[in-house]
Amino acid sequence: MEEIVVTWVQVLMSGIEYQTFCSCRKCKNDIITLSLNNLPNYYVTTEVGRKRIFGNLNTEENRKWINKRIINAIHVVGEYPKH
Repeated sequence: MEEIVVTWVQVLMSGIEYQTFCSCRKCKNDIITLSLNNLPNYYVTTEVGRKRIFGNLNTEENRKWINKRIINAIHVVGEYPKH
């Protein structure tokens, strides 16, 4: 989950919709942390397990669900930055 969230935060924060939000390292880390706290944990110890979990999460429905949590975290951190 962490790999997915980190990647999507980078992509979303570089888009035009979120240019008005702070994209400093602290804010990005806060967005990632808040997003991960609102998503289920998946622990794997092998590359096979990683690929299996990624395959399970890589559906249109799951992508939308994860994206909503990230967008919510962007708005929360944008409204209450810690710097």
